[in-house]
Amino acid sequence: MTTRYAALLRGINVGGAKKVPMAELRTLMEGLGHGDVRTYLQSGNVVFSSDRGDEESLAAQLAEAVEKHFGFTVGVLVRDHAYLKAVREACPFPEAELEAKQLHATYFSGPVDAQRFAAVAPDAFLPEEYRLGDRVLYLYTPDGLGRSKLAEALARPKLLKGILATTRNWNTVVKLEELTGA
Repeated sequence: MTTRYAALLRGINVGGAKKVPMAELRTLMEGLGHGDVRTYLQSGNVVFSSDRGDEESLAAQLAEAVEKHFGFTVGVLVRDHAYLKAVREACPFPEAELEAKQLHATYFSGPVDAQRFAAVAPDAFLPEEYRLGDRVLYLYTPDGLGRSKLAEALARPKLLKGILATTRNWNTVVKLEELTGA
């Protein structure tokens, strides 16, 4: 059975580092045997169809291929349409009332619990807020991610130790869910 997935590559094409042209990434994915490959934006979002493997093995395969082809390592998360849809539907913030720059989803490679982020006192960052979901952290930043003190606190390496995390704004969250559902 063929499943639609989104691959989220972490930290590519940011500030001139780890350059990955999207056309080359599409060709690389097709060379791995995946179908209906599309990229979204320049920030490492690839939607594709596959009838083999699971999210973890597909992510490992793509990470290995990127390292071999481009010469650097990159973290990769792969999520299927059902998961992306569930993340969107479970959003604890009123997405229809917010601008996309105010709402973000940080996807994690595995489950996270509240204890991991216990050192980040939620009241200290109001009106910024976060909520945890299934392998995702929803982040509300009224002034945008770039100015967010909460986002900075949540991204501390010791809080993310042993887990891969990559963040997308809400426009991208919505678009990837739509593209994988097509």
